[in-house]
Parts: sequence; structure tokens; C-alpha cells
Amino acid sequence: MKKILISASLLGLLAACSSVPPEPSTVPATGPDAASVAEQPLRVPALSTMRDTPARSLAGKFQVVQWGALPGWQSDDLQLVWKGFINNCKGLMRPVGGSLTLPARATPRAWQPVCAAAAQSGLGHTASTTAVRGFIEQHLQPWRLLDGSGKIAKNTVTGYYEPLVRASRSRHGPYQWPLYAPPEDLLTIDLGEVYPELAGKRVRGKVVGKRVVPYDTRAQIAADADRQPAVIVWVDDPVEAFFLQIQGSGRALLDTGTTIRLAYADHNGRPYASIGQWLAKQGELTLAQASMQNIKAWAQRNPARVQEMLNANTAMVFFNEEAVVDPELGPKGAYSIPLIGQRAVAVDPSFVPLGTPLYLATSYPATNQALNRLVFAQDTGAAIKGAARTDYYWGFGDDAGSQAGRMKQTGEMWLLWPKQAGAPSAR
Repeated sequence: MKKILISASLLGLLAACSSVPPEPSTVPATGPDAASVAEQPLRVPALSTMRDTPARSLAGKFQVVQWGALPGWQSDDLQLVWKGFINNCKGLMRPVGGSLTLPARATPRAWQPVCAAAAQSGLGHTASTTAVRGFIEQHLQPWRLLDGSGKIAKNTVTGYYEPLVRASRSRHGPYQWPLYAPPEDLLTIDLGEVYPELAGKRVRGKVVGKRVVPYDTRAQIAADADRQPAVIVWVDDPVEAFFLQIQGSGRALLDTGTTIRLAYADHNGRPYASIGQWLAKQGELTLAQASMQNIKAWAQRNPARVQEMLNANTAMVFFNEEAVVDPELGPKGAYSIPLIGQRAVAVDPSFVPLGTPLYLATSYPATNQALNRLVFAQDTGAAIKGAARTDYYWGFGDDAGSQAGRMKQTGEMWLLWPKQAGAPSAR
């Protein structure tokens, strides 16, 4: 979630590789667009009242195909797809021009008839697979994604998830590692407001005298108690807290028994650096050993050096606290829609507009077993670039983390687009 889950690959590689993205895969949304659309009814405006923002070109090409061309389409049980479809329509039908800035969204006017039909269908979250499949086949047309040269796009599929940490509101006992709210003096400058060609590019900093300078590093924040932001929770394990920042969001089980969500809010703008590579350079672990489990074990053996290890990564992620209203819903992605486990993906929006239903054909982690799913393009990531490059959201918890951590497969995709709207388009 550019706002909560950092787009990821193998957990071990997240720890060990310098190519890990410096910020999560989602971007914080503010103002009315940030309201949880999942808690609101689907409202579809009349087509005559809708207006489009300027068109944005897409880098890929599209080839129309029949449903029979989608491998395993008839075998997908479509569990939770209708809930995802309705939530996705809520995002598509949001008024344009609000505070939510997207790199490229699916054309709302193209989707108005489909979302209106969904609202009037009488189908609910418990709708049968047969009914959901029938609705989708009636209203949508599959388009195979091609790369810019017109070849079938095949690319890497990685995974990410929503982790769980144990935490407390107060610092005591094992709860010694803070997760912060955004600092009051953190500036986020949207370069696209001045230079349209830099849409989506942001820099972070703070004001010192009359100058804007880079914001504090992780080490500077940790060393200066007077400048530390407000702490939301204290976590009992520094490596778990670190990997929650890598994912960009997660849930915290408090010592009172309550579970809250820590949703990505912002970051300090500093570049990501690998603590796994730092440990390797120190001669403490080899890169092959730099898994989360081995890093945790090293931290337990070397408590006096934990902060030194963490400081090797200058980047710091800040969070907002949210209630966990529906356990089936994860954090909001870049599209400001709550993600549903195994039904949401991060994509490169220069090829796939956000808000587009997709059919993804890949395989389960470290196997040749087919994993073919209808998913929704609701997130982005700094490392998710290229035609058919995908980050698959596995959901919440340890099992999801295990799958996400091992996933580095090859996949291809089809965009599912309104039948009467022509080829996929973006705004």
C-alpha cells in the first residue's frame, strides 16, 4: 500500500537487497477521498453529470480475447470478488478533482454503466460464484496486456502482506521500539503541482531558518528525544517493527487485547538501505543468511547493537492509527480502497490504470502449481515497474507473510474492461 504496504518481494531480499523500494507501495490520501469507501454505500452518479479529467496515455497495448482464453477462468471460485467489485466501483465513481491524486485511474465514464448495473443487480457479498461469474462475463471484456512492442507481456510477480506486531501504548518491559505518527514539522512537497511532468513525485524536508532541508534520518530521530514525533505504540521486537515499516502497514495486537491498524501516513524522504547488507558488510551474516528470522536471532544475541543496525537504514516510515472494522479488509492501497487478501495487486499504472479488474495467471510461491485469480489493480510500488509486473497482496498474518516472502514467480495478465467502452483507457 503506498500507503501501507510497501511493495515487496522475498522477505529475505527485502532485508538483503539494495534495490528494495524506499517507500511503501501506497500513497497517503487525505481529505474526503481518504474516508473508508468500504463503509459507504455504492452511489453511481448519472452519466450526464460525470466529467473526465484529461486522458493519460498507457505504455502498453491490448488485444481483445474471449473468456475461454483465460487459463483456469472457470476454476476461480471468486470468493470475496463481489465485495471487492463493489468497493472498486466506489473508487471508480468518486468525483474527480478531490484531494486524492492518482498516477492513472480507469476512465470513470467507461465504468458508469457497469457500476450502475452492479448496484441494481441485487447481488450481495454472499452471492454465488455462478452469479458473480455471470455478471462479469455479461458486462466485461477481457483484453490481454501486451508490452510496448506488441508482444505478450510476461513479468515478475512478487508478494506482500499485512504483518502483525505485539505492542503497547506505553513504554515498559519488552515494549521498547517506537512506531511514530507523522512529525508536525515534516513538509511534503508535490513537485507535480509545479511541474506536471513530475506528477506523483514528492520530496520531504523541514524548514531551518529560511531554507528547506532534508528531514532527519532514522539515527537523528532516535538520538534526539526532543525532536522525536509522537509515538503511537511501542513494539516488543525491533526487527518486527522494522519489517512492518518495510511492508508499509500492519496490525498491532496491544497488551490490552485490542487490535489496531498502523496505516502508512508518510516517510522522512531518506533513501532505503538494507540492514541485511549492513550485517553482511560487518561480517555478522552472509547475504544468503539475511532472512528475517536470522536477523531477529542476531538482534537477540546483540541487543546493544540493534539501534546501530537499524540506523544503517536512514529511511523512516510514519503511521496513522486506524480501527480494524472488517477483518477481511486490509489497509488502503494507492487507490485508497481497502485491499482484500488474494484479490488485490500492485501494478505499474503506466500500463494498467488503477481501479481496473484484472485476471492474473501465475503460480504459487516456489512451485509450478497454477495460481489464476481475478484481482483488482488497487496499489502501486516503487519497484513495480513494467508491463505485467505485479505485487500480489496475500492478506494478513504469518501464513500470508510466509507466502509473500517466498513469492517470485512469472505471470501475465488480462484487463477486464466494460464491453461497450472499447480498449482500456486512463485518466
